Amino acid sequence: MSKVDAPRGRACSRMLRSVALLTSGVLALPALSGCSSDEPDIGKAAAQDIAPAGRDLVADGGTLRWAVDASPTTLNVFQADADAATTRIAGAVLPSLFTLDQSGRPQRNPDYVESAEIVKREPKQVVLYKLNQEAVWSDGREIDAADFVSQWRALSGKDSAYWTARNAGYERIEKIERGANGLEVKITFKRPYADWQSLFTPLYPREVTGSPTSFNDGARSTLKVMAGPFQLKAVDRVSGTTTLVRNPRWWGERAKLERVVLTAVPRDQRAAALAEGSLDLAEVDPSTADRMALVARDKKSAGGQQLAHGYVLRKSLEPVYTQLALNGEKGPLADDRVRRAVARALDRKELAETVLAPLGLPAAPPGSHLALAGQRAYADNSAALGEQDTQEAQALLADAGWTRAGARMKPDPAKAGGEGDGEGTQSPSPAEPKKAEPKKAESKKADKASAEGLYIVGDDKPGSGGHGPESGSSATHVLAPAPAAALQGMALQRQAESLDDDPATRPRTNAAKQRGEVAGAYAPRGTAAPARAAGPVGKDGKPLTLRFVLPAGHGSEALRTVGDKIARMLNRIGVRTEITKVADESYFKDHIASGDYDLALYSWPATAFPATDARPIFAKPVPASDGSLLVEQNYTRVGSDHIDQLFDRAAAELDEDASRDLVRRADARIWAAAGSIPLYQRPELVAAKPAVANAGAFGFAAPRYQDIGFKKPKDTKTTKK
Repeated sequence: MSKVDAPRGRACSRMLRSVALLTSGVLALPALSGCSSDEPDIGKAAAQDIAPAGRDLVADGGTLRWAVDASPTTLNVFQADADAATTRIAGAVLPSLFTLDQSGRPQRNPDYVESAEIVKREPKQVVLYKLNQEAVWSDGREIDAADFVSQWRALSGKDSAYWTARNAGYERIEKIERGANGLEVKITFKRPYADWQSLFTPLYPREVTGSPTSFNDGARSTLKVMAGPFQLKAVDRVSGTTTLVRNPRWWGERAKLERVVLTAVPRDQRAAALAEGSLDLAEVDPSTADRMALVARDKKSAGGQQLAHGYVLRKSLEPVYTQLALNGEKGPLADDRVRRAVARALDRKELAETVLAPLGLPAAPPGSHLALAGQRAYADNSAALGEQDTQEAQALLADAGWTRAGARMKPDPAKAGGEGDGEGTQSPSPAEPKKAEPKKAESKKADKASAEGLYIVGDDKPGSGGHGPESGSSATHVLAPAPAAALQGMALQRQAESLDDDPATRPRTNAAKQRGEVAGAYAPRGTAAPARAAGPVGKDGKPLTLRFVLPAGHGSEALRTVGDKIARMLNRIGVRTEITKVADESYFKDHIASGDYDLALYSWPATAFPATDARPIFAKPVPASDGSLLVEQNYTRVGSDHIDQLFDRAAAELDEDASRDLVRRADARIWAAAGSIPLYQRPELVAAKPAVANAGAFGFAAPRYQDIGFKKPKDTKTTKK
């Protein structure tokens, strides 16, 4: 995994989400309210797998060698180049006022805060923190209001001299004061802020946040003052190790480990490091876990969770979901009917099972973009789009003008420069000739597309050459085999009665009800849909071909497998996919962020604060002065004013139930827009020495660093029996 890996620390601090995650990678529709008279089923979060043990069963002392992808480039989580190692270090050495539990819900951390609550709502929101009277920085100074004030000023966005990557929430603060005594901190907001628990985690000392110089440069390679169960001893960039040792001034339960050594081991080198026995704990990708399990079985060590070289596999679901992104900025996918057709061609259950079932993990596709099962904001809103339905997908394409007859037509010279839809929608651009796309890819050699190259699924044009490479081109065109009958789609969790009362969507909603159907993406009544695939669809002789960009590197095998399955599902409705595999290091920057794709697979981490953290991911793009689009983190370029308004209302709503309802309504609208289709929650696989306790596949929960250690020898023997 490259720098796009998910943060491993589960503290309520949120890594900047401007970099999406690889796995190793508006509407004429009803929008559901996301909440009815009955509270929706929030599901159950996947269980942790951390070999839990009471502190009395964990030995004192020892060094844990814990793999990270790379040495941290900064120790300041609020800077743009902060990474997973930065977050892990911060979780061990700095105050986290709220941490996440196993269901992804924020919980007050009593090591730092005795109480934290809203004490006044009118005329302005006031939050009062009562700090733990024993909480001190490593230099002996008490943690106090001055540290809060300093961090607020650094992150408020008012002083551009501070190089901050994000300031969400801090800009809403009006003032911070000392309360009745030095242990109380009173924060007054100028605008209501529902996600106030996300603030001041981690909390840096005023020695870091007090000036732009100390903030920008002083905390990149060292932290002089800390306040966690561990403290930073050294960052050795030559050896790739970061060493944490016990904090002698820690007032809480003493850390079991004497030291933690975070060791930089890239994912493609992790199997070798494990074979050498140089690590105690390391996240691995499924292919590495499979290879180690095969070796273990060959040696007749044991089955199940045993791995080679004396390791065991700990597994759960990571609080990250992988999605199919549909770029709605231009081309055929600018038409929402085409996006919805693509979405309704997908059997999400089959795709999730492809990745998770072989690992023995739950394979239910996520029903929300904004929360995962077990979180309070979760509700399955996928009914706003509808389940897999080949005929409805074909009808949507036909309504958008993409038909099989259109693919057989001779091109109209009058439309050579573009096409129109006739209903005010953005016209899809004509498909490029097959030989032009490889040249386009060659013009972007910075991405160094892999030798696996480019091929087209669904290219059944006579004379295409079958499986062989086309003469004079590096592209290989493959005629995909006819897919098996589609599996039954997911049962819809929501019913038509929960539709938003939106006049713009009512005609289509009512038509669906008259046909005895439930909410979802439907073509207008009377639109014919062929019963089965019979060749590609097109318009004026141009076949509908979508460019599907996938990563080519180590650890992305699951993405490529899912991508191939998606291509075959789309071929079933007559949509061709031109698959291009590119180097991992350029996949996000040169393709996803720049919009150089039609379809792509990447992942987003879940958050306990979706009203704040998810808004930039789904915000409506706005035109810039130079004619380009300002997309924030919405790399699908699909959004609406209504979605933005729902996020803004949720962030300002102090009633927790009402705020969650607004988040669910926003999610239903996002489903209906069909710019992002959640497919599966990503697996979290960790190779661990059997004696390691209270660490492994954490799932949502924040590691409790002071409890991590090695089981006492007696307990280890008992476990082996």
